[in-house]
Amino acid sequence: MPINITMPALSPTMEEGNLSKWLVKEGDKVKSGDVLAEIETDKATMEVESVDEGTVAKLVVAAGTEGVKVNALIAILAADGEDVSAAAAGGAAAPAPKAEAAPAPKAEAAPAPKVSEPAPAVAAPAPAAAPASSSGAKTFSSPLARRLAKEAGLDLSAVSGSGPHGRVVKADIEKAVASGGAKATPAAAQPTAGAPAPALAKGPADDTVLKLFPEGSYELLPHDGMRKTIASRLTESSQTVPSYFVSMDCELDALMKLRAEINKSSPMKKTDKGEVPAFKLSVNDFIIKAMALALRDVPMANASWTSTARVLHKHADVGVAVSIPDGLITPIVRKAETKTLSAISNEVKDLARRARDKKLKPEEYQGGTTSVSNLGMFGVSNFTSIVNLPQASIVSIGAGVEKPIVKNGEIKVGTVMTATFAFDHRVIDGALGAELASAFKRYIENPMAMLV
Repeated sequence: MPINITMPALSPTMEEGNLSKWLVKEGDKVKSGDVLAEIETDKATMEVESVDEGTVAKLVVAAGTEGVKVNALIAILAADGEDVSAAAAGGAAAPAPKAEAAPAPKAEAAPAPKVSEPAPAVAAPAPAAAPASSSGAKTFSSPLARRLAKEAGLDLSAVSGSGPHGRVVKADIEKAVASGGAKATPAAAQPTAGAPAPALAKGPADDTVLKLFPEGSYELLPHDGMRKTIASRLTESSQTVPSYFVSMDCELDALMKLRAEINKSSPMKKTDKGEVPAFKLSVNDFIIKAMALALRDVPMANASWTSTARVLHKHADVGVAVSIPDGLITPIVRKAETKTLSAISNEVKDLARRARDKKLKPEEYQGGTTSVSNLGMFGVSNFTSIVNLPQASIVSIGAGVEKPIVKNGEIKVGTVMTATFAFDHRVIDGALGAELASAFKRYIENPMAMLV
């Protein structure tokens, strides 16, 4: 009988996703572990693998379709020996994707929403499967490596894997393509779109706004999943969190001097581009570390709110605001209070790179106990941020600027940075927030304390 492939739940809070791209076409034979499609969630694009073998009888949902509900039918497979046309005709009808915005996700501190039971034979983001090589042996590889190999027309069995247990990874494919050492196989044709994507829906409020502007004087940029999530999360925070703000001016001269000395002493490492420093610390790396240590020193501020209890966290998981094209994401440095500045620096660079490529895993940006948002590089002197639930604090960092400073009755010129904290008053009272801000200031102005 036909095998229904449905939209998988790629995170506990996912209610719908965008079907960005099909990597198969009707008539293709697939086996367990083959990558079927790319699904765009609110903050990442993930590859979805088949858990069954068969022939693609019908692509029910077209590539580019937005707002496909979890467990909605997206494709039909014909089992081995089954008539493909009969399977395509006999599959269950797919519910039409809704064009309206998704319901606002619940705050992460609240109990996780109940996910409906998955339908049989759902597609799932399975761990790397092992496609069989031409010799009959299995070649272990990542989903991304298999897709890149397919696009480049490479035989995976001819590629040497450098990953764990000989697993073929992205770097191995890129190396094989550059050297031309892997045996070429005919590349699969790119899939064609099925039914057209649903038209952009407008509500009464949209019509009211659009009537204010002459026809033809604007163009509409539809909201993607990320923009919808940002809007719903920040609206929820502004409507539910009783926030207050605390500002601290922090002198940066000692930090800037120590940063220069540490970067100068960085060992060199060999890369494809030659020898480069093993790390290069930024001011933001010190800020992340200072915030983590301040939360360690003031543990009552390292908390989240629920309706029945405050959640006191054992570690400082610091989110770092990263601007990506038409959006914002806060990947998290876990247990930041335990990590060295160089480890934080390299981790943030890796997280930011994968955030811009929309390749972060949900666990890399969900949760966290606080956040850092830095607009100093744009010359912003000070600003305030909205608390990112389920966190109870966020610090906004302005630019370091030279200002006159009075010390021991003398006026001197120093570099000063304004840090503005936003606190959830349900969790962090005024005195507690001031204590945390003061602890942060001490670490910024005495940065050697971060090294011991």
